[in-house]
Amino acid sequence: MKSPLLSLPGAVPAEGRDEGVAAHYGDLFREQRALAEGDGFVDLSHRGVIAVSGDDRLSWLHLLVTQHMTELPPGRATEALILSANGHIEHALYLVDDGETVWAHVEPGTRAELVAYLESMKFFYRVEVADRTEDLAVVHLPAGSIAEVPPGVVVRETPHGRELFLPRADLESFAASHGPAAGILAYEALRVEAHRPRLGFETDHRTIPHEVGLIGSAVHLQKGCYRGQETVARVQNLGKPPRRLVFLHLDGSEVLLPGHGTPVRLAADGEEGRQLGFVTTAVRHHELGPIALALVKRNVPVDAPLIAGTTAAAQETVVEP
Repeated sequence: MKSPLLSLPGAVPAEGRDEGVAAHYGDLFREQRALAEGDGFVDLSHRGVIAVSGDDRLSWLHLLVTQHMTELPPGRATEALILSANGHIEHALYLVDDGETVWAHVEPGTRAELVAYLESMKFFYRVEVADRTEDLAVVHLPAGSIAEVPPGVVVRETPHGRELFLPRADLESFAASHGPAAGILAYEALRVEAHRPRLGFETDHRTIPHEVGLIGSAVHLQKGCYRGQETVARVQNLGKPPRRLVFLHLDGSEVLLPGHGTPVRLAADGEEGRQLGFVTTAVRHHELGPIALALVKRNVPVDAPLIAGTTAAAQETVVEP
């Protein structure tokens, strides 16, 4: 869905998965600094919005997702995954319950498949699933923001800021009173800095939650009865994940950032060495310079200098091997 905020001065459209909103509004680093200082907002209206209502909504979701849902109090933000039977991540949901409805926002391009799956699992439960993307848009207010939230708007409050489920028709008026606008590139730079994985970027078709550090934040280990739970329990109790997420400081002398999927190798082996992982997201940060997240094999030494494509990289541990 194309955001009306692409008509704001300086807006440059994002590409790829984030198509439909602005990549930036003319000054990437200024936008990052504003967000870091608790100022401005980010248009995330390209994300899907799903509503689950009905008396059984929490107990029903509890059976489907990795998070403990039965005792979720109104207003408390949480996040959850839907796994395959083999424990691979299929969907990521960012949730809040308002006392009558569970609201979730999800990655662009995933809502239709997610809604179809949820509909197929309703059975005799008293729940209603609705795709509300056409009339609601997600807007991010950074941590520390003192901006007022319009009356009646559902808010998901997290350590990284507040996420508003704003009527889509109000986007332009909201922007006029809550500027400055920051693009998705600024938002992504702060996400990478915080080591927060994103579905479809830090995950692929075989990613399990342990590999990207989602145990605890999105997976509750004291519950069962969800698809893929056996894999989660087995890896937690008996095994080790085959890959691990790392944070990379990239050589700042390179002009181009390594793209998603760029091979990661040991620097000692050079560009022809054996591939040990791949870059998931690379960004330019206003203070740290070029940085990235990457998935590498578990047995890569935590202190080994790496090379991402042709770019030298020093790693920091996100997920312990």
